[in-house]
Amino acid sequence: MFVLNRSERKFTSVIAFALTYNLFLLHWTSIYVGATPWLILVCGLTIFYLPLAAISRWGIGAYPLLFLLLEELRNHFPFGGFGWGRVAYSQASSPYSIFARYGGAAGLSAIVLLLALFLFRISQRRIQLWILFPLLITLFPLHVVSDATTRALLIQGNVPTYGLDFNARATQVFFNHVKESHKALAKNPNVDFLLWPENAVDVDPFANVQVKKALDSFTKPLIVGAIVSKNGKIFNTSILWEKSGQVIYTKQHLTPFGEYIPLRSLASHISPLTDQVVDFSPGSHPVSFTVGTAVIAPVICYELLDDLIVANAAKSSNILAIQTNSATFGMSAESAQQLAITRIRAIEHSRNVLSVSTTGYSAIIDYRGRIIDKTNMGIANHLYATIGLISQQSPRDKYGDWVLIMTLIWLLVVARRAYPYRR
Repeated sequence: MFVLNRSERKFTSVIAFALTYNLFLLHWTSIYVGATPWLILVCGLTIFYLPLAAISRWGIGAYPLLFLLLEELRNHFPFGGFGWGRVAYSQASSPYSIFARYGGAAGLSAIVLLLALFLFRISQRRIQLWILFPLLITLFPLHVVSDATTRALLIQGNVPTYGLDFNARATQVFFNHVKESHKALAKNPNVDFLLWPENAVDVDPFANVQVKKALDSFTKPLIVGAIVSKNGKIFNTSILWEKSGQVIYTKQHLTPFGEYIPLRSLASHISPLTDQVVDFSPGSHPVSFTVGTAVIAPVICYELLDDLIVANAAKSSNILAIQTNSATFGMSAESAQQLAITRIRAIEHSRNVLSVSTTGYSAIIDYRGRIIDKTNMGIANHLYATIGLISQQSPRDKYGDWVLIMTLIWLLVVARRAYPYRR
């Protein structure tokens, strides 16, 4: 904001900021596929920042509004959007992160942008406290009540190798999780259910007799991430597995260029690795799992970025289960960044969250976004959780799209009131 106000080459300044920010943030995308896809992604995202150069026409007071509009655009377009770099997700440990409960991720991004504008005004020797008026809402008492508790066991089984072929050895990842589960249950069998990560079952459990038999041997309900084939199609699923029967949730928001290839003919000229990707088929509706008093909504990895999917999951459950697989990104910063996003989602939807990965980080997160316990990366481990079940909706979920509308209206008011200063 300071640079844009003073720079005579605003396009150059915007490009330099966007490239630097995204190159460092998303470097983990290049680990096993090379630099080309990483650079294409970063350059594509940079285009969405270019309108910020028009600030000189509207005045710096319009910066928060324009920045948030561009952020929301990136969150939905193209290919369903890529909202990984939202400003809100960097604020999990900030003293005002609780604002996400009222304004959602978009509202929290707006608060950060307004704080930046406020500091900019101070540098101009203008103190405009009214800009931060929405922050007053965080002074209201926070009443979140747990209806009951559930006892969960999170299993991080680890993988034999990192990379795109982490599950090339059939059933190896699966038996890693079986071994860690038996080890944990031997120490403390007093749990209501076990939670395994995405792709923990690395072969179709309905087609592989050995795998099905091993799953049926557990006396506790299992929630497992599994690849399932049916009628010639492949699905990424979360399954509530009990010997008496199974309930299946199919991932709705697939990862572009990871679980399906958009523009395949063009993409194949850029990277030969696209030929290794078999397109998955998406699910069409949310599914919740009931274990005792716990109503558990699974959210599979990339779906964490989808506002609508996470909101619907929270509304239909009293606890969220985030199942992810970080093996394709090794020991990079990807897992830590995803954990930060998960913390914001916990605050946004007033839900306690169980987040489990094949290789880390796995964590227990409360509705304030605080990490109760977590594993280290790159090892087999497990976590025991006795955690509250919350059925009441957060203000963000109660009022839905109106929260975003009110956020944009306030940013518009700020922009309009700042316009006379520019003139």
